[in-house]
Amino acid sequence: MAKPQGSVLEPLYSSAIILLVIVTACVELCDAVTVVDVYRLVQYDLAGVPFGSRLAALNHHAGSSLFSASATAGAAADLSRTVLILPVRELNLTFIKEYIGQTKPLGGLLLLLPPIFNPLNTDSRGESYSAKDNIKEVLTELDQLLIHANIPYPVYFGFEDDHVNTVLADVKKNDAAGQPATATTGGYKLVVVAREPKKIASPTISNIQGWLPGLKADGDSNQLPTIAVVASYDTFGAAPALSVGSDSSGSGVVALLEIARLFSILYSNPKTRGSYNLLFALTSGGPYNYNGTNKWLRSLDQRVRETIDYSICLNSIGSISNELWIHVSKPPDNVYIKQIFEGFSSVSEEMGIKVGLKHKKINISNPRVAWEHEQFSRQRVTAATLSELSVAPDFLESTGGLSDSRHFVNEASISRSVKLVAESLARHIYGQEGKSIDIFADDSSLSINPSYIRSWLQFLSATPRVAPFLSKNDPLITALKKVCFA
Repeated sequence: MAKPQGSVLEPLYSSAIILLVIVTACVELCDAVTVVDVYRLVQYDLAGVPFGSRLAALNHHAGSSLFSASATAGAAADLSRTVLILPVRELNLTFIKEYIGQTKPLGGLLLLLPPIFNPLNTDSRGESYSAKDNIKEVLTELDQLLIHANIPYPVYFGFEDDHVNTVLADVKKNDAAGQPATATTGGYKLVVVAREPKKIASPTISNIQGWLPGLKADGDSNQLPTIAVVASYDTFGAAPALSVGSDSSGSGVVALLEIARLFSILYSNPKTRGSYNLLFALTSGGPYNYNGTNKWLRSLDQRVRETIDYSICLNSIGSISNELWIHVSKPPDNVYIKQIFEGFSSVSEEMGIKVGLKHKKINISNPRVAWEHEQFSRQRVTAATLSELSVAPDFLESTGGLSDSRHFVNEASISRSVKLVAESLARHIYGQEGKSIDIFADDSSLSINPSYIRSWLQFLSATPRVAPFLSKNDPLITALKKVCFA
């Protein structure tokens, strides 16, 4: 039973970096007894090289081991007509890497994820913290392995539940007894009826922005300096239908929305409106070299772009860690960089947070950018990225994959980051740098709203956001526009 299949994604990168994604987002796995949802491995081309899995249809018997009890001891079984069912919590990554690397024949692969990684599951009970962390590490590595491999058989993801676990136990029992399922011996047969994946028509990159004009005596806010707050909202991972990216990039989006809400209250009253314009942008194409950010910057009126004093980009700020990093491209002794870092450092000390500064010069000849602020730097706009990550992620790393679920994001950490950014910006806007003043004090009309943060985090954590599958009228895009333009 096939659900909507995908179509052609035209290059999202410059001519040097091309990404083609062809995906059936979610199909259903059938045997004679029941139907369960499964999610197909991503398929894309990069610079003409295929990655992921090209095949979708399945019609083979189930197996549970790369070895057969009936085969010679230690010898690999003939699995060319077997769909291997492997729980991620039992996965031997080293062996899986070798098996995929050697391109050995396999009828198909079904990887079972623990229920806590289901975007629709809000209950994390039943797993200890250490167990969750261990599985998250395995999933992170597995995600990277699969999206950077070219796999010649169908690969699907499903979730553990009582029925699936019962089926797997039966399959394991038969395999151990040397009686694997075949056309003659019977057993479980896994079937996915899917049409050939279609190429995605050229997707539209939807960038969303909001504007809070500052107050000037003559009423012309266009001549005022501007501060931009930016976050990329889309994701990428091994299973597009499961790529909800609660931390990357969900936490940054949630923080931006709350910061915008707080300043909209201040700017709604002429008496408290600052002498800076505030520009808020939610950009697309983050996993794809921040292509949407580049497009958005180029589309900005040059006069507006030239008024931007600096931009703060928010990236992965939802972990429990008590340490954040400000990443910059311009030298640390640059006037605006010093201003940003000193402002954040002053507030962070009061909050008991450690904020460090990381400088990485961009290479103009290399089209690849590691951080969103680097797209600003290429346009000669001062910018910085605030992140819990101390080093730049590799290509298609930390983009909201399988392991980036709601259960690993801390709401208090997002609130803390909101407080840090909002207070730092407000002190700069209102000329209160270096002063111990709490503009967004708790229990005031300008206090951070945990319920607002929680509701947006829950919404984003249940919403896959792989850009090629988001239309202009997607409910997510509509919701974000409604908030930004309110």
